[in-house]
Amino acid sequence: MRLWTLCAPILALALPASAQQQDYTAANADRQAMLDRLGIKEIRAGADGFNPNAPNAANYDEAKAGTPQLPDMMRLNDGRPVRNSKDWDRRRREIVELFDREIYGRLPLTAPKITWNLVRQEKATEAGIPVVKRWLEGKADNRAWPRASATIAVRYTLPVSHYPARLILSFGFPEGLKFPGPPRPGDPGPPYTEQLLKRGFGYAVVVANSIQADNGGALKTGVIGISLQGRPRGPEDWGVLRAWAWGASRAREALAADAEVDGDAIGIEGLSRYGKAALVAMAYDPKFAIGFIGSSGAGGAALYRRNFGERMGNLAAGGEYHWFAGNFLKYAGPKTEFDLPIDAHMLIALSAPRPLFIGAGTVDTGDGWVDPKGNFLAAVAASPAWEIRGAKGLSATTFPPELTPVTGGRLAFRQHRGGHDNRDNWPSFIDFAARELPEVISPVRELEIRKARR
Repeated sequence: MRLWTLCAPILALALPASAQQQDYTAANADRQAMLDRLGIKEIRAGADGFNPNAPNAANYDEAKAGTPQLPDMMRLNDGRPVRNSKDWDRRRREIVELFDREIYGRLPLTAPKITWNLVRQEKATEAGIPVVKRWLEGKADNRAWPRASATIAVRYTLPVSHYPARLILSFGFPEGLKFPGPPRPGDPGPPYTEQLLKRGFGYAVVVANSIQADNGGALKTGVIGISLQGRPRGPEDWGVLRAWAWGASRAREALAADAEVDGDAIGIEGLSRYGKAALVAMAYDPKFAIGFIGSSGAGGAALYRRNFGERMGNLAAGGEYHWFAGNFLKYAGPKTEFDLPIDAHMLIALSAPRPLFIGAGTVDTGDGWVDPKGNFLAAVAASPAWEIRGAKGLSATTFPPELTPVTGGRLAFRQHRGGHDNRDNWPSFIDFAARELPEVISPVRELEIRKARR
């Protein structure tokens, strides 16, 4: 059995802009303090995604996107080429150091210990399948700084007919959340949860904002606040994407401790900002077995160096800067994305040789902001990391027609027509996951699980 986990924000702070207007007063003050610390006088404006006549209107014209020269992923810092798996291990460490220092921030030694408790359990039936549902809470040890706190919320569902469960950890929304305005239209087909259960997978949710609030004005709360013990972030301290990814790893450990879960087959899924966090989690935690990265855009799987959709200035603005390390702000002024020592292909490559599925919607259905082609080109450039490990990377090098799954290798891509959503890519991803995570249950393991159920 396979289990897929979903990460969701628990606070209203994490709602999309369309659902709630956030107060960025404290965030802007924190951001300005970091700019002052870095000696940055001015940040370039981001792309205007609303007014096509604005001087800085977002570009959706492929002819203006450019053909960027990417940093050489397969060459060591000393200039020698990566020729084998051992060389790649060294190069991988170099790349991680660059992302730590310049993009996502460093994991602190003071990150809190998480103590998990089962707070609720019940049996139910979903899609005609008997399931067990469990709710966990992970309490962060805040004795070093009691003014901050975090209780990580996780819930998961296991089909009782399959064990041990294989699992994907996703980022999403808490139970009972209702968006303002008219009701949202339902899925055109079975919900992805039913699709997963019918294929023998389980699913789970981890609440992202129960790890760390999605607001730069709240960095003294949550796990970042506990780890910093009251001091402001330095230029290399971790940002919210790194914190969410770290929290997802702690959730993975808690789920793997369940005797009914296959700890070696836990994956992670996310959409949009949570797609960024899911890709960061795959990059930093080699125990995630598979990833489903949806519409992650800039700061995720899309190339920074392509002029298409969201730009560096957007990522450095008051609503998003906190996702990254302070040093990231340098690349929106005075430096540019072309000064970055990395690009998105190198982040994707950190998942190799594990299976990874990257998806997006189309430009004309509203997903141009995340640069679908930029995601694909980054995956093409990342493929040598799979090949150096003896696995097949992306099975195409030419941008495919929409609705065409590129799933012939361990690195996969598909562009759907469902807009800014993962919904329409779930069937292709589940097919990919079922192939890449074949279910093998030893008789000893099966006996252990049966005993645990009694």
